[in-house]
Amino acid sequence: MKWGVMSTVDQRVLHRKAISIANTYVDPIVVAERELPTPCAEWNLGELLAHMVGQHFGFAQAVREGNAPKSAYRPVPFSPRVWRQSTQELLDAFAGADLEDSALEVELHPTQPLPLPMIIGAQLLDTVVHTWDVARSLGQPFEPGEDLAAAVFAIAQPIPDDERRDQPGAAFGHALPATGSPWQQTLRLLGRDPLVFPIRRPAPVLTPPAIEHTA
Repeated sequence: MKWGVMSTVDQRVLHRKAISIANTYVDPIVVAERELPTPCAEWNLGELLAHMVGQHFGFAQAVREGNAPKSAYRPVPFSPRVWRQSTQELLDAFAGADLEDSALEVELHPTQPLPLPMIIGAQLLDTVVHTWDVARSLGQPFEPGEDLAAAVFAIAQPIPDDERRDQPGAAFGHALPATGSPWQQTLRLLGRDPLVFPIRRPAPVLTPPAIEHTA
């Protein structure tokens, strides 16, 4: 994938903010809601959360150790405890990273190490878009603030719309015509219709994340 647009930008503060927002949607989920459909047609809500947890652990290992096997990203059954464990491991790995380093992230490129800012940017995009998936599954609105929306729009634009989006378990569908706001265009570029899944209840109250300085 072409992630070069984000190759030198430190997105860790934005990523921490995105995880904090995701937590406000995920924390109240009850067991019965895990069967709800999601905008990711192959996954119900529990399966989407399992995918996100697996991604957290895989990205964390790749950044910590310089690489991680494909198996490190496998879905992990969701529970509130394992969700919090996975997000904390991910945040800790990113906070301790040297942005001059690179790592092999096999889901982004099977053989070529990528700069860590690129990898963090990819995870930022995953987090923000999947938070929308979770919100819409729950019948809640979600639109990121201008800072997050601008960042993920820049990351999404160069991602190829190719055969990889046809693979089983692909997180992104084929692009739709990119119209509307930058955030709506981001969703459409990743195969999501911003108008699907009606809003049935208000968004949760967002708690601002604690600001931590990265090295």
